[in-house]
Amino acid sequence: MTARLLGLTSVLALAAGTAGADMNFNRIASFPVVMNMAEGEDIARESSAEIIDATADGMTLVYTDSPLGVLGMIDITDPANPAPKGNIALDGEPTSVAVIGTIAFAGVNTSDSYTDPSGKMVAIDTASGDVIGECALVGQPDSVAKSPDGSFLAVAIENERDEDLNDGIIPQMPAGSLQLVPVKRGNLDCGGIKTVDLTGLAEIAPSDPEPEYVSINAEGEIVVTMQENNHLVVVSKDGEVLSHFSAGAVDLEGIDATDERGALIFTESQEGRKREPDAVTWIDDTHFATANEGDYEGGSRGWTIFSQDGDVVYESGTSFEHAIVQIGHYPDKRSDAKGVEPESVTFGTFDGTPMVFVGAERASVVGVYDVTDPAAPVLAQLLPSGVGPEGYVVIPQRNLLVSANEADLIEDGGARAHVMLFEYQNGAAVYPHLTSAGMDELTGWGAISGMVADADGIVWAVNDSFYGFQPTIFKIDTTQTPARIVDAIRITRKGRPAQKLDLEGITLDGNGGFWVASEGRTDRVVPHALYHVNAKGEIKKEIGLPAELMAVEKRFGFEGITKIGDTLWMAVQREWKDDPKNHVKLVSYNIETGEWGAVRYEKAQPETGWVGLSEITAHGDYVYVVERDNQHDFRAVTKKIYRIPLAQMQPAPLGGDLPVVSKELVRDLLPDLTATGGYVLDKVEGLAIAEDGTMWVSTDNDGVDDHSGETMFFAVKP
Repeated sequence: MTARLLGLTSVLALAAGTAGADMNFNRIASFPVVMNMAEGEDIARESSAEIIDATADGMTLVYTDSPLGVLGMIDITDPANPAPKGNIALDGEPTSVAVIGTIAFAGVNTSDSYTDPSGKMVAIDTASGDVIGECALVGQPDSVAKSPDGSFLAVAIENERDEDLNDGIIPQMPAGSLQLVPVKRGNLDCGGIKTVDLTGLAEIAPSDPEPEYVSINAEGEIVVTMQENNHLVVVSKDGEVLSHFSAGAVDLEGIDATDERGALIFTESQEGRKREPDAVTWIDDTHFATANEGDYEGGSRGWTIFSQDGDVVYESGTSFEHAIVQIGHYPDKRSDAKGVEPESVTFGTFDGTPMVFVGAERASVVGVYDVTDPAAPVLAQLLPSGVGPEGYVVIPQRNLLVSANEADLIEDGGARAHVMLFEYQNGAAVYPHLTSAGMDELTGWGAISGMVADADGIVWAVNDSFYGFQPTIFKIDTTQTPARIVDAIRITRKGRPAQKLDLEGITLDGNGGFWVASEGRTDRVVPHALYHVNAKGEIKKEIGLPAELMAVEKRFGFEGITKIGDTLWMAVQREWKDDPKNHVKLVSYNIETGEWGAVRYEKAQPETGWVGLSEITAHGDYVYVVERDNQHDFRAVTKKIYRIPLAQMQPAPLGGDLPVVSKELVRDLLPDLTATGGYVLDKVEGLAIAEDGTMWVSTDNDGVDDHSGETMFFAVKP
């Protein structure tokens, strides 16, 4: 085999705007928190980054890692190259952290049960790693906030409910409360702790307040969310309740309120949906913003700005969620309950502009809002985060925004938990790479699995079986930045939405229609098949696999399809029963004669997991394939484009000896996949080559299920 890198320059399909014209946040680095484990530790253990803060100089990040029971630290002296500073073990489960100067103050849960909650505040010197102070708390701490002057901490004592008891309905004793902890000479003043009674305030379960999150303004006033109670309380620094009020409810229109139906349909509604806010942040001394995740009965899918006396100054409604839908991050599996699940919110002023950052946990997106006018916030950007963004810290003096992403998918073979750094910089926004914004109807998309290029900068793409009740051909205009989905053609059979399709490849038929390949999975009654589809999306012909192939098939079927003359070629992802180790078939079908054939392709020996093919595209004198492993982030090795001489694509009859084609390396995609500061996404699934040789590459976001939802869609120019 000849391996030769061609002289190509990668040009990412980025967001609209001229470089240098605007200030934007762009991701510059991603740090897998597993890297903070000491040498020799078992890195296969679950780790997490949940709540995060920074030292006063902005050079060290400190985050809670509940699964490991530690505080993790990251050196961001060079923010584009974050470095591990190790973990500090705590006796219990850290739930939140706030840093004053170089001292980290962590709330630690030490509870034996829901009915016997306990906890403590611990002061840690981040320079030495030593615990320098400790105070007992009256219950289980959830959120910790520091006053702007560093004189005290506010601690939400949640005493969380048992969700398996009485279906999780409150009241469930003991009640929660708010504790105010003085900080003197850089340490905890345990003797000065005040406990604020919050019972009797909320309309819902007034005997059982469950404080969720706290924030402190410049006047020392504390706002407390009581999520399950759907209530908000403002408390003075002396512990006096200044105001309290219901968080209220919102009528939602144009949402997907059905769980796991395998289709993105935004025509439903929910009336009187309780906000049930989670995180809260002051944006000035009289206004604060809430992220309305919802819990047991609520979740209005958006965020709200309140005045401290209870007036709703701004309500996002479904606008935040709809913007997320357009960039392919809508989490369909959780849609019935909380939609995109806004859970986190923080505030910072960058270059004179006051900004609110809203984190959607299930969508793994950070919304950036200009709140110069609190009554009319402007959505400036949507940023891609790791899986499950939980906490944020802003470092305006260094133009940095940092997200802590709690989900560690090690058990499912997915991405590890990451901390991501974004820089406010002079230049165009890098994300999203692909959007459906501008279409007449709100159009969701995701799980892009196969592509083909057409004339005039058009690329056609299909989604896979994640949207099994909505198989779709997307028309993408690559001449716009970001690339735009301008049409969505639903695939139908006899006038009804086609089902039992697992579309993994698409090619042009030369007459305005398409051939699409379904990977198939017989254990789920999804056939391995080829389909001829007209320009309206109607299936006109279905071709099943011959007996010679079905006798040796496995579930890892066709991944990509391309047309050469009268012959369709399909790449089989992984070995079938009759394939030698590390060899797969490239299967041919002649649409005129009905003859089947194949050649074999030798793929790389996997270092971990497996390696397979995920796309096939003919262009000029070659056939191009994408060869990839199933590994994410720092574990990824193989994400490559190879080409095969067209002259060698001479199929032999099935059932006999098959010739093995040669391959030539065209592009190692690992540098491209980390070019935007993220970790390596595992599924490079789409490859389309335009007439001028431009290669369009896309990743499959798994329908935002155990995935960050991020889709990379970029061009490699000849």
